Amino acid sequence: MPSLNLLADATAHLEPPFAVVDAGALDANAADLRRRAGSTPIRVASKSVRSRAVLERVLGPNLTAAQQFEGIMAYSPAEAIWLARTGAEDVLLGYPTVDRGSLAEITRDRVLSGRITLMVDDPAHLEVIREAAGSDRARPRVCIDVDASLRLGPIHLGVRRSPLREPAQVASFARTAKDRGFRVVGVMFYEAQIAGLPDSNAVVELMKKASAAELQTRRATVVDAVVDAVGSLELVNSGGTGSLEVSSSASSVTEVTAGSGLFAPTLFDRYRAFTPQPALYFVLPVVRTPTPTIATVFGGGYVASGQVSKSRLPTPVALSRTAQGILRGGLKLLRNEGAGEVQTPVATSGARIGDRIWFRNAKAGEPCERVDSLHVVEPDGSVSVVPTYRGEGKNFG
Repeated sequence: MPSLNLLADATAHLEPPFAVVDAGALDANAADLRRRAGSTPIRVASKSVRSRAVLERVLGPNLTAAQQFEGIMAYSPAEAIWLARTGAEDVLLGYPTVDRGSLAEITRDRVLSGRITLMVDDPAHLEVIREAAGSDRARPRVCIDVDASLRLGPIHLGVRRSPLREPAQVASFARTAKDRGFRVVGVMFYEAQIAGLPDSNAVVELMKKASAAELQTRRATVVDAVVDAVGSLELVNSGGTGSLEVSSSASSVTEVTAGSGLFAPTLFDRYRAFTPQPALYFVLPVVRTPTPTIATVFGGGYVASGQVSKSRLPTPVALSRTAQGILRGGLKLLRNEGAGEVQTPVATSGARIGDRIWFRNAKAGEPCERVDSLHVVEPDGSVSVVPTYRGEGKNFG
């Protein structure tokens, strides 16, 4: 584990718990995302990063565009406002919102209304935005979220998001939005059943291919219908880290979204199309050794969101001692305890009180809600400390 040895040596002076970013792995992952996207621009999903400094490393100091990465997909309207006020010129809110205070701030501010695009998929969203704007003269930028799931008879494969699916239905909604004074600038399709599902077996791979083929045709038809209804669009967004090749190959798609692929959490360990490098770790101290084969660390309950299962638990990957680098791997959580809120037992051997256990999280971004800063270790061993959203006093829910 040469990379982990570098990280362990560079952070040996720190008191755990702390979080570490392998800058070399992060940069390599960014380059691989660009390769996989071909020539298609990549919008960065901020929820998978949650550190303004890391966003700047990818998007440049103005948080807008650098090396094929263009724009941010935010997850909260308050976050979108904060990023836009700190320089980001192209922020797509990835989800609808009913936060009337934030909507009023966005729609009544000339700069913010030009930099932030709101997500909608229901006439009720238009009503909330219009009420918040307080005037029919405001012309908010909106993007329409379209259901990208695969339906096989009564079977629904994918996430439950937008109620809009068929071309005529989406076009009718777009026309309604335009008639009410909104600027319909884009449409979005997130195929979670492709992007977020590991290649675990042949059945999954066949499902992904079938879904990609169905969406390829329907997405193009939807885009044509919306253009006929409201005119040209600025963006057609699709994809995620797990489906960049599929989405970027579609002629109707103008941009893809990725964020998790920068940190490469464990949920991306079983994809065949790409092999990202782990770039984000959190380090916890051993505070007990209840048996010679169990070490108990402080904290550790960094369970990822989604369907509750073993795949959402953090993974212990290595044990280290101060100034001695990485000693061994082969660690695992105990089946009956998993990851605890204030302590977590880990199966290992030879661990001593004061040792450190290195973990990877199941999903990206979420560990940043647990720490105020990230210790970014460069390939030469130098370390910089950058704040997370939490470290800047931001909590966007």
